[in-house]
Amino acid sequence: MINITLKQLKYFEALAHHGHFGHAAAACAISQPALSVQIKELEAELGQPLVERGPRQIRLTAFGEAFLARVTDILRQVDELGDFARSARGGMMERLRLGIIPTIAPYLLPRLIGHLSADFPGLDLNVRETLTPRLIQELHEGRIDAAILALPISEPALTEVPLFDESFVLVRPSGDAGHPVPDGETLARMRLLLLEEGHCFRDQALSFCRMGSAVPRDGLDGSSLTTLVQMVGVGLGVTLIPEMAVPVEARSAEVDIAHFSAPQPTRTIGMVWRRSSPLADQFQRIAEVVRRVGEQSR
Repeated sequence: MINITLKQLKYFEALAHHGHFGHAAAACAISQPALSVQIKELEAELGQPLVERGPRQIRLTAFGEAFLARVTDILRQVDELGDFARSARGGMMERLRLGIIPTIAPYLLPRLIGHLSADFPGLDLNVRETLTPRLIQELHEGRIDAAILALPISEPALTEVPLFDESFVLVRPSGDAGHPVPDGETLARMRLLLLEEGHCFRDQALSFCRMGSAVPRDGLDGSSLTTLVQMVGVGLGVTLIPEMAVPVEARSAEVDIAHFSAPQPTRTIGMVWRRSSPLADQFQRIAEVVRRVGEQSR
């Protein structure tokens, strides 16, 4: 019978995630030699190497890749056992690992954290801000518990709950104030500044303008809405931002904010979590707080 421990599996998952013994050891709060010994013992127990050791980083072997998928599933289920026990006792979760996309985080989090602290005293909130594809991957892997993002996601293994809709607004140089607001097709012929590839908000803006993502453009891509608004302020083009971002972004640049005629471009903000989680009722309660804060932020 193979004798492996959960500690070894956690160390291996950390090593696979960081790709470096030193970084993985630091993340696990142990010494690098101790982690190395545990990985070697795990490989000996399995009878096969899990990693190829290089001078600066490691690579998983083919067996290591296949083994990692099973390890991730096992560790996620172990975490959910603890959640199941807390749910059975009727207690509130002690920790919430919450993912959120960059076009929501700066505008929603400051208010949301205060409301969550008030409604769920003692909750240890850990926030992870990154793009939607990464959040979905980390949900499946059990690295986060829930995520706030734009819907739909359409993942069978995830529960998604719509919370509120918000409109997009046009950001243009202040000298354009009072001019007619272009529709989507007219906007497509202007110098439209967009977030870089990978942001779902980019795709939503392109959809409103009826532009494919592969259409050649002479505009500039930005890594944040702040960057886009600043570029508009110096006359490099126009952009779209979500309505909740206006109070923060419009005060930092010389720009004009204009609303589109109906039908306005919109997005649906929602919260998602794994269907297998035993804490679904508590996630629903948290989602209601997010809904309330989101509606106040628009």
